[in-house]
Amino acid sequence: MEEQERELQLAEPLIMTMLMTPEMANFSGNVHGGAILKMLDQVAYACATHYSHHYAVTLSVDQVTFNKPVKVGELVTFYAQVNYVGRSTMEVGIKAVAEDIHSRQTRHTNSCYFTMVAVDSDGRPVTVPKLMLDSPKTKARYVAAKLRRQLRIEHDSTMQAIDLKWTDQLDTLSEQEIEDALNAEMENTRE
Repeated sequence: MEEQERELQLAEPLIMTMLMTPEMANFSGNVHGGAILKMLDQVAYACATHYSHHYAVTLSVDQVTFNKPVKVGELVTFYAQVNYVGRSTMEVGIKAVAEDIHSRQTRHTNSCYFTMVAVDSDGRPVTVPKLMLDSPKTKARYVAAKLRRQLRIEHDSTMQAIDLKWTDQLDTLSEQEIEDALNAEMENTRE
């Protein structure tokens, strides 16, 4: 019933450009990966809040790739888009492109997916508008986002099982079981 009452909304792309300044540099003189991650999080927040009309918090970050270094003095343009909407969650895809301001050459430096949750003033999840799928591109992004969502669920389940056995219930394993598992993993590493 609630699903039918939700408004349908188009996800407008969000574009933000930022100058990379000296305080962002790491020891190599490039922009520190942590500074890039912070900017990506800010872009995801802006995109999700613009779409949902609510504050949004980061639930997860997937597949952050650092394809090429970003240099101090470059302009980085972030292209963000809501790809998928659940009841209160939104997947925001972000592509970062660095530009050398002198040569005007550009290069794709980063890509990632953020899962954001729309929240009210008390920090509780709120329902967001349904995503309008108005073109082949938005439909394809939606399908890809749904597939990534399913992979995240499977990955989380696998990680929980690993943590349960090898961390939480470690004292229930015999030394021989641990040794056998270690030897099997060492053998797998050699292949």
